[in-house]
Amino acid sequence: MSELLMCPICREALHLEGKTWQCENRHSYDQAKQGYVNLHVVQHKNSKSPGDTPDAVAARRRFLQTGAYQPLQQAVSELLQSISSKAVLDIGCGEGYYTQAMADVVPQVVAVDIAKSAVQTAAKQAHQSNENHKAQNITWVVGTGAVLPVLDQSMEVCTSLFSPLPKVEMLRVLKKRGYLIIVTPAPQHLFAMREALFDEVKAHEPDKFVTQMSPEFSLISKQIITTDLDLDQQQLKDLIAMTPYAWKAKAYKRQALEVQSSFQLSASFYLFLLQKCVD
Repeated sequence: MSELLMCPICREALHLEGKTWQCENRHSYDQAKQGYVNLHVVQHKNSKSPGDTPDAVAARRRFLQTGAYQPLQQAVSELLQSISSKAVLDIGCGEGYYTQAMADVVPQVVAVDIAKSAVQTAAKQAHQSNENHKAQNITWVVGTGAVLPVLDQSMEVCTSLFSPLPKVEMLRVLKKRGYLIIVTPAPQHLFAMREALFDEVKAHEPDKFVTQMSPEFSLISKQIITTDLDLDQQQLKDLIAMTPYAWKAKAYKRQALEVQSSFQLSASFYLFLLQKCVD
C-alpha cells in the first residue's frame, strides 16, 4: 500500500515507521493500539471534543448493525465498483459502517472523522473483525475537513456520506478528473419521524449540494434509494439518537415518540456522483 497521509503541521508526506507516522521534518504521530492515528492537531481544534458524542456513535453503530441502511451501503459499493477506483478518502467516516463496505471493493481507503470516539470504534471493530483483510486496507485517521490529512492530488475518489463538503480541500486532494460521491437525505427522508418530533417539517433540499459544488465539479449521475423500515423501540431510540433531531427536538416530543413499541417510516437518500473538472 502506498502512503497517502500528510503531516497536518508542515504538509509533508507521512511515513509509517513501526507504530509511528513521521514526516521529514520529524513531526511524529503515534498509532493507537486500536489501529488509528490522530492527526487532528490542537492548532486546528475549535473545541475539546468535536464531532459526534460517544453516545451518538454507539447508537449509530447499533442501528446500522441491524441492516436498516444496507440498501444504501450496497448502492455506494456498487457505484465505487463502477468507476474502478483504487484510492478513496471517506470524509466523515463515523464508526465505519460504510467504510468497511468500501474496503471490499477498493484496494486502499483512508477514513477520516473529527470525532475521536467514532474513529476509535471503527478501528477497533476493523482490527477485531474475523475478516482481517478489511482492516489491512483501511487507514483510520482522526482529522478535520479543514485540513484533510492526505497529500495533494493523491485520491481518485472522495466520499461524503451525510458529512460536510470541504470543497477547497477536496479539490486539493483529488487527482485530475477525480470523483466525488455525496449521500444526503432525499426530500421525504424519515418524514414520519420528523413529523412526530417537530411542529413544522420542511422537505430536505438535496440538490443544493450539487449547486454548491459547481462549477468545479460536474454532476455525472443521481440515484434515489428508498427503504421502508419497521422499527422496534430500541431501533427507534437509536435512530433518533444518531441524528441531529436528538438535540433539536423538544424533550417532551422526543420522549413521547420513544415510548412507541414500534414505528413505521421510510428512509430515502440521494446518491450523487460528481467529477472534478478543473486541474
